[in-house]
Amino acid sequence: MVTKRLPIVLALAVSLASCSPHTLRVTGVQLGRTLNADNTVGITATTFNPTDTVYVSVLTSGIGSATIGVRWKFGDRVLNEANKQVSYKDIAATDFSLKGAAGFPPGEYSAEVFFDGKPVDTKTFRVIK
Repeated sequence: MVTKRLPIVLALAVSLASCSPHTLRVTGVQLGRTLNADNTVGITATTFNPTDTVYVSVLTSGIGSATIGVRWKFGDRVLNEANKQVSYKDIAATDFSLKGAAGFPPGEYSAEVFFDGKPVDTKTFRVIK
């Protein structure tokens, strides 16, 4: 009878371990024009000038490793995609930035954020003259 319960107990243990509140997860996404020393956004913004640098900070908590990515778009056109492999043991912020070499044309932009390949948030912003 003990051998019949062992697979059930093991399956339950694996299931509970994967649902741990300590597992690395995204807790927020920030968009802005400056970064703090801890990689969080210093000045949040949704409107930018053509020569500004746009920053996205992906906030996480928990323990683990993951790939965090951002796809920057101007309308439907992909401008840039970046991925970072991270491994954290506590609260952290992973930063990404976009700067146009000759400045950004005015219009609507977006930053799509991914966590291990799955979309978690999209931040939209506008560049004005």
